[in-house]
Amino acid sequence: MSTLPIITLPDPLLRKVSEPVERVDAELLKLADDMLETMYDAPGVGLAAIQVAVPKRLIVLDVSDDDDNPTPLTLINPEILKVVSDTTRVHEEGCLSIPDFHIEIERPANIVVGYLDREGKPQELTADGLLATALQHEIDHLNGKLIIDFLSRLKRDMVVRRFKKQAREASA
Repeated sequence: MSTLPIITLPDPLLRKVSEPVERVDAELLKLADDMLETMYDAPGVGLAAIQVAVPKRLIVLDVSDDDDNPTPLTLINPEILKVVSDTTRVHEEGCLSIPDFHIEIERPANIVVGYLDREGKPQELTADGLLATALQHEIDHLNGKLIIDFLSRLKRDMVVRRFKKQAREASA
């Protein structure tokens, strides 16, 4: 396994809608393993393939506490099948592709996600709490949506300008 570079704002690839995975094979599973290592190294609780410049519908997650044993999840072609109730949850979210930026976001508290597992078999996962939030965040990435999209246009533009300036300074 190896860590992969994580692309950051303002990289336009982050706005690309990811393509469905056609086949679960050794190459895809190696990518998932490398993504998990990258996520743990960052550290984060989730990572979408698009964040490592691979526009495929693949996400990895691990919302276990630091004291717990790791419980990594690999979801291929994940999609939200239903919102279980009208209950919402507000959580301060960060993003590995938007370093050192956090925003409180209100999302559905309970969801059901359909996906393919590492063997290519269809699965359903009912999620609540941090897992539900992380799943929605990573699925947003697959659809080209970022946490800054929950901001007003003015605040979003300010964040984008800041990251464009940082990118210019880093390449100078």
